[in-house]
Amino acid sequence: QVQLVESGGGLVQAGGSLRLSCAVSGMIFSDNAMGWYRQPPGKQRELVASINRGGGTNYADFVKGRFTISRDNAKNTVYLQMNGLKPEDTAVYVCNARNIYTGRYYWGQGTQVTVSS
Repeated sequence: QVQLVESGGGLVQAGGSLRLSCAVSGMIFSDNAMGWYRQPPGKQRELVASINRGGGTNYADFVKGRFTISRDNAKNTVYLQMNGLKPEDTAVYVCNARNIYTGRYYWGQGTQVTVSS
C-alpha cells in the first residue's frame, strides 16, 4: 500500500522558516518525480515545487528564492525548506508522487502551515 506522510507544518511568524518532510512507503521511490502542492483557504490547489529523479527542480514564481525542494532517495523522503514565510503562504501543503512509468499520481493527506503577520 502506497503511503505519503507529511510532517513539519505548524504556526510560524512572518519571516520565519519551516521544513516539511514527506516520507514515502509502498513504492519504488526513485521511480517517481516528487512535488509539493498547496491549497490556501478558499482557493484551488497549486503547485509549489517539484523535483525529478535526477534532482532537477522547478518552482512556482511565488516561492522562487525562498523555498527549496530536495529528496533523499536512501530515506524515501522529499523535503521542502521554506524560508522568508509570508502570511499568504498559509495553506495546507500536500506531497505528491508521480510514477514516471505509469503516470499514476499519489497524494498525501497534507500538513497545515499557518503564517501570522
